[in-house]
Amino acid sequence: MSAIIAHLDRQVESARRLLGIVIEQSAAIRDQDVETVLVKMAELQGEMVTRTQLEQERDHLIQSAASRLGVPADAVDLDAILTLEPHDGQHARALSAELKGLVTETSRVHDQNRLLVRQELSFLDHLMRVLSGTPQSGYSKSGSSSTPQIANAVNAHA
Repeated sequence: MSAIIAHLDRQVESARRLLGIVIEQSAAIRDQDVETVLVKMAELQGEMVTRTQLEQERDHLIQSAASRLGVPADAVDLDAILTLEPHDGQHARALSAELKGLVTETSRVHDQNRLLVRQELSFLDHLMRVLSGTPQSGYSKSGSSSTPQIANAVNAHA
């Protein structure tokens, strides 16, 4: 059981780091701090390497428990593992619940960051098209698709 607790501790520690990175990245995106966004992206990639190693370790623990239980690996969950070594079960469940919460929050913030980046890129694309006089794809306000967006911007202000 100590291997399970130690593994869950490492998982939670990694998930906390990951959440911290995406929160800092979110602030950098909002501040339009490109350098920090890129630094956080590199940190995120580094932490994902750690997460991959932890998932391999998790798979090994599950395979071991499955073998001891005499069931397929996909039938093994924390409750099944706790039947093998029930001591510290409450602590293991608490760590598992914390890990699930951290992963959920990290996913939410990461999705939010992706949306913010898309909005920033969309704005930059629009700005570059207006400045260059390049037609915007799709239809203009008049229904024409060949009218340069710069003309629409001028007409909108007139």
